[in-house]
Amino acid sequence: MPARRSAPPRDWHQASRKVAEAYFPHELRPLGGGRDPRLTLRTLDLGPVLVGHVGWGADVRIGCEYPGAYEVNMPLTGHLESRGRHGPVVSVAGQATVFRADTPSLISHWDATCTVLGVKFDSAWLDREAERVLGGDRVTLRGELPDQLELGAGQGRAWRQLVGGLAANLHEPGMLGEVVREQLAGALAASFLLAGCPEAGAGPVPRPRAINRVLDRLRDDPGRAWTAGDMAEVAGTSVRRLQEGFRQWVGCSPTEYLLGIRLQRADADLASSGCTVSEVAARWGFSSASRFAAAYRRRYGVPPAQARR
Repeated sequence: MPARRSAPPRDWHQASRKVAEAYFPHELRPLGGGRDPRLTLRTLDLGPVLVGHVGWGADVRIGCEYPGAYEVNMPLTGHLESRGRHGPVVSVAGQATVFRADTPSLISHWDATCTVLGVKFDSAWLDREAERVLGGDRVTLRGELPDQLELGAGQGRAWRQLVGGLAANLHEPGMLGEVVREQLAGALAASFLLAGCPEAGAGPVPRPRAINRVLDRLRDDPGRAWTAGDMAEVAGTSVRRLQEGFRQWVGCSPTEYLLGIRLQRADADLASSGCTVSEVAARWGFSSASRFAAAYRRRYGVPPAQARR
């Protein structure tokens, strides 16, 4: 079932075990005396994401290493005190504490009145989502994510509203099908990443795939007798559009880019292969040795025959 209900535990050991089964193994210590637990635990399982309400009904201290998953706790009532990378973190309603995967962390005081809306993300899955949402493998979530999120405005507020809307399903077991759960998990991840890593992925617009296809083909086979039409066919566009795209994204024309690759390969051959200038020119697609020599001199300042020596 996508949602789980929990019967009231009889003691602290049972309460701790129930929460560990849903979220993480942890070390739990009640604070301030002998009050019995009054556990609140309702969860909605979306596969790589778990959403739930958790409250202990007593003051507690919790140590956890968050194995294999990130955890985000948003107090609905009361407050949550923890130790972050840069000092104490105290979250109340309108804020969220972020705990990193596989990182020893301490909640020094989860107060008796505090119920959190918690979101658990599978770490490997969220790392992959970060590459898609934020723009590549430059993003390292353990370093990018803050210790605390503000949820009162902007992307933080949007994410909080999305999680809050899903929390309504905690009382309706079985309402969500598998496909819907996958889509909701992806939406939760994307919204969270945009809120938690606002600067990541904010670089220039990526180069179009059509341009990348041509670049790859030219690098793979620069000695081919390429025509402008051949290159446009690889890109799936017209010659004019391809030339415009290269000027915008590469800074030169397709022919100029191809010439640069050919000269680089030819220069390497002249230095190491023992081939003649004519042989090198023919290997890398130049129509004549004289044309190659002129282009080589413009690029490197010396004739190719001198480079062989």
